[in-house]
Amino acid sequence: MYSSFKFLLLLCLSFLFACTQVENAPLENHSIATDIDSLSSSGPVLVIHGGAGSMQRKNFSTEQEKQYRTALNFALTEGFNLLKNGGTASEAVIKAIQILEADSLFNAGVGAVLTHEKTVSLDASFMDGATGQAGAVSGINKVKSPIELAYTIMNHSPHVMLSGKGAEQFAELHGLASVAPEYFITQSKLNQINKVLSQKDSMSLSFYDPNIKASKMGTVGAVALDQSGNLAAGTSTGGMTNKKHGRIGDSPIIGAGTYADNASCAVSATGHGEFFIRNVVAYDIAAQMKYKNLTLKEAAQTSIDGLSKLDGLGGVIALDRNGNIAMPFNTNGMFRAYAKANGEVVIELFD
Repeated sequence: MYSSFKFLLLLCLSFLFACTQVENAPLENHSIATDIDSLSSSGPVLVIHGGAGSMQRKNFSTEQEKQYRTALNFALTEGFNLLKNGGTASEAVIKAIQILEADSLFNAGVGAVLTHEKTVSLDASFMDGATGQAGAVSGINKVKSPIELAYTIMNHSPHVMLSGKGAEQFAELHGLASVAPEYFITQSKLNQINKVLSQKDSMSLSFYDPNIKASKMGTVGAVALDQSGNLAAGTSTGGMTNKKHGRIGDSPIIGAGTYADNASCAVSATGHGEFFIRNVVAYDIAAQMKYKNLTLKEAAQTSIDGLSKLDGLGGVIALDRNGNIAMPFNTNGMFRAYAKANGEVVIELFD
């Protein structure tokens, strides 16, 4: 009887000792605490770009540099203010890109580069990192905001991508603002295409030809992280100067020019689209994070390095769910900017 009591007493003391050890275990070894920490949001964060290309400081006057910095700052401020006031990542991305679409300094919307036929052909795409839903549009010239149309397609169409007249009919059906094609055409872009067409072998020249001095890939894009920890990405472009035969680049292609997934990152690309399509660059960054466990910066740089080996030019802006930012490029410059919740604001133009 006494032996049984003694055994039970020792068993209870051992149990109490074990519980005490668990309670006093270091927090960093507690798996539940680690999981919670990895899901915490560092938002809001907004990152934007206005294109990459052969932009060297020596080719820009002080006034020109100021104009680009001012334009980027305005889009960044307006989009980030939405985030600070509780807006979603999607709302911030759309707002920032719409501002850049309306600015003739960039190659999206107003001031877009012209095709071989001296017309405008606009492309855009949007992706929601929380839901995995996406929308895209290509080959339009009558919808005031291509990125708004891409977002509307995502929300109100069973399809991901619409093009040309069908996309414009869809925009009209949903009450989006329409304009005449001439709304997007500026004198500077007319001068540019006329210069290209006047050159010998103009049919083979494109916006990325090294013979075109100070060429710039002025595609615009944005990625955002909101206070709820959700990511979103969007891209909008006029494509390449002197493009022919209805050419479509990477900007409206989900996985090539735009990608967002809360589990990895949000990406918007700018550059020679054919290379970004072939290498599925935007998704490649997310996949390297997911399957190789690379950091955002490692994955983004690896993808751009891969482009360089193939002589592909351009860059990306990328953002992960912890607020980390990557902005690698392999050209002389990339117009880029970001704002963080801690008050940090950066605007850069050149390498």
